[in-house]
Amino acid sequence: MSETLAPTVAESPHHPIDVVVGDDLDRSRITVFFRLLLAIPHFVVLVLWGTLVVLLAIVGWIVAIFTGRLPGGLHRFFSSFLNYATRVTGYVALLSNPFPPFGGGGPYSVNVDVDPPADQSRLGILFRIVLAIPALFLAYVFRLGLQIAAFLGWFYCLATGRMSGGLQNLGTYCLRYETQTYGYLLLLTSRYPSLSGIS
Repeated sequence: MSETLAPTVAESPHHPIDVVVGDDLDRSRITVFFRLLLAIPHFVVLVLWGTLVVLLAIVGWIVAIFTGRLPGGLHRFFSSFLNYATRVTGYVALLSNPFPPFGGGGPYSVNVDVDPPADQSRLGILFRIVLAIPALFLAYVFRLGLQIAAFLGWFYCLATGRMSGGLQNLGTYCLRYETQTYGYLLLLTSRYPSLSGIS
């Protein structure tokens, strides 16, 4: 088996990390108005959990260099964090209406589906941070797009009690790319983030 440094090119339209938004467009004006304040407890949990994820990501990276894959326990832990972070971001960006549950489990209208752990190129793992730089730059640009969609959506929701379908689709597209980028960086997949928007 040959080791390759380049990111894995898509063999199929399916991406191992997908964001699914299943909420309708109805929004509560009162929760939309106070959305950032309501999300403060989630921000606190994200900071604490995210700090642990960063520390464990270093451990996972070292182990994966030797084994060629992320250990199953870390894969589940990182997947759960990624799901939770994506749910909170989706809630703040008005892609969903209900208050998200704490933690990465349970049903919710925004979910991240992550394929099980798979073997990866050790060279790709070794240089993952370098390989991720272009994707991280694009994820930053898409985060700005998500914030613009959320800002416009905030006024739209307050005026109509509904989220614009176009803004929700744009926000979901931006959020999907960002989530795939962080999943790639956390070694949840060797597949590079997809610009196609295919789930």
